[in-house]
Amino acid sequence: MPTLKDVELKIKAVKKTKQITKAMNMVATSRLRGAQQNMEAFRPYAGKFAEVLGSLAEKAGEEANPLLVPKEMVKKIHIVLCTSDRGLCGGFNLNLMDKAEALMEEKTGDGVTFSFTNFGKKGRNWSRKADGEIQEEYLGVVGTTFDFSIASTSGRRLVEGFLGGDYDEVYVIYSKFLGMAKQLPTVQQLLPIPAIQKEVGEGVADDQPYLAEHICEPSVDELLGDLLPRNVFVQIFSALLETSTSEHAARMAAMDNATKACNDMIENLTLAYNKARQSAITADLMDIVGGAEALKG
Repeated sequence: MPTLKDVELKIKAVKKTKQITKAMNMVATSRLRGAQQNMEAFRPYAGKFAEVLGSLAEKAGEEANPLLVPKEMVKKIHIVLCTSDRGLCGGFNLNLMDKAEALMEEKTGDGVTFSFTNFGKKGRNWSRKADGEIQEEYLGVVGTTFDFSIASTSGRRLVEGFLGGDYDEVYVIYSKFLGMAKQLPTVQQLLPIPAIQKEVGEGVADDQPYLAEHICEPSVDELLGDLLPRNVFVQIFSALLETSTSEHAARMAAMDNATKACNDMIENLTLAYNKARQSAITADLMDIVGGAEALKG
């Protein structure tokens, strides 16, 4: 049975841990507000951009731009993996890495090779052990304040690699923010750019064409030459915003659970401390009574 001193030291240690987890929960909550505001502000732009681009691509056809044309033989697959730089966020990073592993298993075949662009240390460390080459890494981006330039820099290299034959397909894996309690690991194809369809709502058929008719100046082909690469930048930036928001939400939930676990441990240790103290008092009383009886004898 542990001594009173041992139990008391454990209680103090758990209380200090509780202070740390509570502080980290508050920090994650504060950062979540800013990240969520940025994400929600960008979503309408990304949606309208996809709508206009889908309308132009539908008029021009698949052969209008090489970024729209799938490769006949897919042998070189590039994965953009968005994770966090730090842990202590539950299964957030593990779920994303499982998604990347599942994608690799699905695409594995004769002569198929994989390469990576990593946002975040956790994904970078996983990619080092995976069967693929790390071509670029961006650390200290997810979970912090970043601008569109980081997405345009990485996206421009992906477009150049696709046009140059370095990649046959490019996918981005990120965590889609669905709510405080749910962040969904998502795989999205970046290149070749898949058909962009209008969101289907109530009373709208799946194959209904775009309602908006855009008058283009200059021509549709020239606009697509500028907008299609920009669409890759937009998708990467959106993925980073979603992942950053999801990371803060996951860490906030993990630290909240850790704080509750600390409270439970403190309660159990307090009971153990009281039992040990009662046992010590009982032993002391028995020694006193025994000594008094011995003196009487």
